[in-house]
Amino acid sequence: MSVTRIENAVVWTGVQVTGHPGFTVTDAIAFTGDRVIALGSAATKLAADEVIDAGGGFICHGFGDGHVHSIFGGLEPQFAPVRGHADPQAIARAVGDWARDHPEADWIRGEGFDHTLAPGGVFYASWLDAEVPDRPVALRATDYHTVWVNSAALRLAGYANGVTQPHDGEIVCDESGEPTGTLREWGAWRPVYDLMPALPSGMRMAALEHAAQAFRSSGLTWVQDAWVERKDVDTWLEAAEQGILTFRADLALWADPNRWNSQLEGFETDRARVAAAGFAGLSATTVKFFADGVIESGTGALLEPYCDCPHSRGMPNWDPEQLKAAVTAIDAMGFNTHIHAIGDAAARMALDAIEAAIIANGPRDRRPVIVHLQLVDEADLERFAALGIVANFEPYWAKFDSWQTELTAPRLGDDRTRQQYRINTIMQTGATVSFGSDWPVTTYAPLAGIQVAVNRRMSADPADAPWLPEECITVEQALAAYTSGVGRQTAQDDDGVIRPGGRADLVWLASDPRAVDPMAIEDIAVLGTWSSGRRVHGG
Repeated sequence: MSVTRIENAVVWTGVQVTGHPGFTVTDAIAFTGDRVIALGSAATKLAADEVIDAGGGFICHGFGDGHVHSIFGGLEPQFAPVRGHADPQAIARAVGDWARDHPEADWIRGEGFDHTLAPGGVFYASWLDAEVPDRPVALRATDYHTVWVNSAALRLAGYANGVTQPHDGEIVCDESGEPTGTLREWGAWRPVYDLMPALPSGMRMAALEHAAQAFRSSGLTWVQDAWVERKDVDTWLEAAEQGILTFRADLALWADPNRWNSQLEGFETDRARVAAAGFAGLSATTVKFFADGVIESGTGALLEPYCDCPHSRGMPNWDPEQLKAAVTAIDAMGFNTHIHAIGDAAARMALDAIEAAIIANGPRDRRPVIVHLQLVDEADLERFAALGIVANFEPYWAKFDSWQTELTAPRLGDDRTRQQYRINTIMQTGATVSFGSDWPVTTYAPLAGIQVAVNRRMSADPADAPWLPEECITVEQALAAYTSGVGRQTAQDDDGVIRPGGRADLVWLASDPRAVDPMAIEDIAVLGTWSSGRRVHGG
């Protein structure tokens, strides 16, 4: 078996030595097959079939994404182009142009429009009707919790004046009771999406091919796909069979709060059939729960009311006792728990559910994860470390951008606005912190996430001061969250660090991110990516 050596490098291992600050660094690495066999002088002494001069570049463990939506991200380019427009009318025109270019499409779809472009995040069907009056249109916002539809789609779903509101969503209506065209959360938009024809295999394979290219070009070698329904399991297995996947992935099977009991057998079946397929690096060992929605739409679950809607504390998707029962049940089956929690009430509900499962089922090597954590109440901060729960943040969100100014801050008020994404605070409690992207909500690129985590601002302009500077972290802490933090989350056999015997998942960066201008980290070129010892990018 051939040996590859990378030398003349800054090899950041991600390993911390007890009693010493920082992380260990060496200058060379050798690997064969899918395993690292030597570091430093031991590596340079080995005979190698391939020697790569890194030119002083930076080598670290391949990045992991602790929360991503691979198929959604890969599908976006195949639908109407709704990102990057200045106003709702420009979005509608782009959708109309796409519809006219695709007369064969029964439904017009788009993913990722900017939901800050309309007052209060309310978009009207009539704006889309002006461009596409004859076919149903369904556009999903960047938050993936809000959908904008035209009148044809409203009619097909049976949404009309006086419509009965679902318990787990909101069909936004005007003062007269007429649906506006804005649908929030599953209970409102799922009936619309259920009417759409299934996507053909070619589109689904193209989606995962697009995701694979995006991941390897940015140094990602492992992802937690965080929203997988039963039909999606077949998509992943087909992609693995075709050799499309150049990264490893664990699938988080989605738990529906309305029928979770009836899903348990299916979870067991899907986990078993993915394992039986025997594709190295593909597993289905996690179950995903959405404890709430998002603050921007007023559906994130809060302990205290929204400032712009004093009678509302948001929209929890689960009854707390039902969530405890569901998490306890899947934990007893040996699944990992992965809970979306945006608001502080949702975070508490998630913590309570995992704690209940630990008490009920007893000790084992479980890796529960609570993800996003936009708000966590002061009383709950220490519970992550105490319960062994991984806190997964999407660091690219930790900046004061248009989402904050247009939607979030007015709804939270000053005090809660200053309590968001407390990455450093939770790190200091001793809890494991992992990072993810939530792509396609925001960019998949780990270097961009590292830059925001370190700086918590959008530009190098001196007027753009860091947002909550006490929550800034170091470059090494951010690297660890994208490597060993995700390794801890996923129980990878190398724990996301470089060591002899560990998996040869590696990324080669042109520059040491610890040494460049902190506001230029995202500009560092990714020169190579190795997944299980196979070079999948660069070279």
